Amino acid sequence: MARDSIKTADATSAILTGGLDVSANKVLRNTYTLLALTLAFSTLCAAVGMAAGMPHLGLWSLLPFFGLLWGIHKLQDSGWGLVLTFGLTGWLGLMTSPILNAYIAATGPQPILLAFGGTATIFFALSAYTLVTRKDFSGWGSFLFIGILVAFIAAVANYFLQITALALTVSSVFILLSSGLILYQTSQIIHGGERNYILATVTLFVSLYNIFLSLLHLIGAFSDD
Repeated sequence: MARDSIKTADATSAILTGGLDVSANKVLRNTYTLLALTLAFSTLCAAVGMAAGMPHLGLWSLLPFFGLLWGIHKLQDSGWGLVLTFGLTGWLGLMTSPILNAYIAATGPQPILLAFGGTATIFFALSAYTLVTRKDFSGWGSFLFIGILVAFIAAVANYFLQITALALTVSSVFILLSSGLILYQTSQIIHGGERNYILATVTLFVSLYNIFLSLLHLIGAFSDD
C-alpha cells in the first residue's frame, strides 16, 4: 500500500507540475512524496490500533496533537521536524482506530471505503484544478483560519452538547474548509508562498484527515448507522 501511494504521488506530480519553476517543483514533489509516506504510516498505525483495541481518548487526544504540531513548527527546518511529522500522523492514525472499529462492528467496512474514496477524489480533483489553472488562492488564508477555528470550537462544544444537527453541520463545514485549505496550500506552493515541504505536508495531511472523518460521519448519519 505504501509503495502504491508513493507511485501515485509521483505520477500525479510528474503530470501536473510542468511549467513550474525549479523551486516550486521541488517543494511540490517533496510534499507529495512525504504526504504519501505519512499516509501509509498513519494507515499502518491505525491498523495496529485496531488490532490492539485502542480505546477512544476523547478530548485528551488533542493534547499530543497540538504538542506535536507546535514542535513541528519550531523544528520545521531540521530533521526533527520530519520525525515529529511522522509522530503526528501516526498519532492521528492511532486515534482513528477506535472509530474505524466501531463502524466495522456496526456496518462493516463499506462506510470506511466510501469515505476513503470520497477523500481521495476530493484531493486529486482540487489539486489537479489548482495545478492546471494556476489560480492563486493566497487571499483565502485568513478566512480559512478563522473558519476552521470557529468550526473547531463548535466541535468541542458539541462534544458535551451532543446535538445531532450541530454535529452534521460541523462535519459539512469541515469538509468545505478543508477542501479550501487544499486549494490554498497547493496554490501557496506553486506561487512561492510556501517553501517548507514539511509544513505543506502537515497542512494537507490534516485537511485530508478532517475530510475523511467528516465524510465518514455524514455517511454513517445518513445511512442510520
